[in-house]
Amino acid sequence: MSEKNDGANRDAKRSARERLQVERERERGREKRRRTLLVTAAVVGVLGLAAVVGVIAANAGKDDGGAGAGPVVAPSGAVGKDALAIQTGQDPAKSTLTVWEDFRCPACKSFENNYRAVVHELENKGLLKAEYHLVTLIDNNMGGSGSLKAANAAACAQDAGKFSPYHDVLFVNQPSEVDDAYGKDARLLELAGKVPGLDTDEFRACVEKGTHNSWVAKSYDAFKAGNFRGTPTVLLNGKDIFADQANPMTPQKLKAAVEQAAKG
Repeated sequence: MSEKNDGANRDAKRSARERLQVERERERGREKRRRTLLVTAAVVGVLGLAAVVGVIAANAGKDDGGAGAGPVVAPSGAVGKDALAIQTGQDPAKSTLTVWEDFRCPACKSFENNYRAVVHELENKGLLKAEYHLVTLIDNNMGGSGSLKAANAAACAQDAGKFSPYHDVLFVNQPSEVDDAYGKDARLLELAGKVPGLDTDEFRACVEKGTHNSWVAKSYDAFKAGNFRGTPTVLLNGKDIFADQANPMTPQKLKAAVEQAAKG
């Protein structure tokens, strides 16, 4: 009889443990669902706030003379259709590198870091000229004004005859894509100090007034009309150098192609 009672007690305890285990599993499930709902609600809230902030930023840009406000003022010496490109290098060069880029674009920085030396070398030899088209893709995709303000500042540097070195400084010091540091005039003016002779009263006024903002906006319109795949888009004599994925371009191949064109 005692053995039967012991067995019954063990079964009861086992059953109680099993019920407790089941209940714990249910509680864990409920807690997991609760956390999921909280996280989802938080994400939705953040996205909603971002959308509101984006609308406010867009409206603020319209109110204080942002992109597209005011007359289109091309920088000094701008070339190409509607004077939307800034040229570096020498006119007699047989090869032209057309570059569409955004100063907030990480892929553009990667291109510049990898190709800067060979592009300058070929320019200095008179074999290559480059035409830079400045766009505001990141501003439009992520919000902010760094693409616009940096492009305007680069155009101001072109007015001062300092586009190439300031262009390089902006990419070398490019902030994180999500950091709109170039949306602040103070940062752009600070970096101008790295280019001898650029930080003048005229340059500062051009940056702070957004003299070339409408020109930058028109350049971005041209970029969209061109249906390019993104930034950077780089064309050598009209051909996309990154189009052939089976035979990827390198700085050495670019140099060889330009040198070959010069011989031809």
